[in-house]
Amino acid sequence: MKFVKESRIDAPPDVVFAFHESPGALARLTPPWERVRVIEGGDSILPGSRVVILMKMGPIPMRWTAEHVEYERGRLFSDRQVSGPFQSWLHRHLFFDDGAGGTILRDEIDYEPPGGAIGRTLAGSFIRRKLEKMFDYRHEMTRKIAANRDFA
Repeated sequence: MKFVKESRIDAPPDVVFAFHESPGALARLTPPWERVRVIEGGDSILPGSRVVILMKMGPIPMRWTAEHVEYERGRLFSDRQVSGPFQSWLHRHLFFDDGAGGTILRDEIDYEPPGGAIGRTLAGSFIRRKLEKMFDYRHEMTRKIAANRDFA
């Protein structure tokens, strides 16, 4: 399955990318309604770095481990699930110069829910709605933070 979110950010790609590399960026991009806590890593997006997140699926706690696998400064980085709730997950973060002083921020996620065809049928629309809501929030936060250079 594939999910794509694209937005224009009123800041150049190097600034938008620098925000994503800044300490605490992941926490700032996590919607407040999500019951998620970074328990390890999260301080680097370089290949080989990992982040471990503790999240809840209803009342059930779950660990999600992701590893960064691609990095081109100012242009892209990606992470893939090592272990967690999905059968597979690859998330590419892309930053394009829009030619007018801004950035086209594009998130591409290729994922497979657990349970194969049954999982796609039972959880597919739920996962899509959750991703839409989460990435609407993430792009809006990126827009505000990068436009104001509100990061160190």
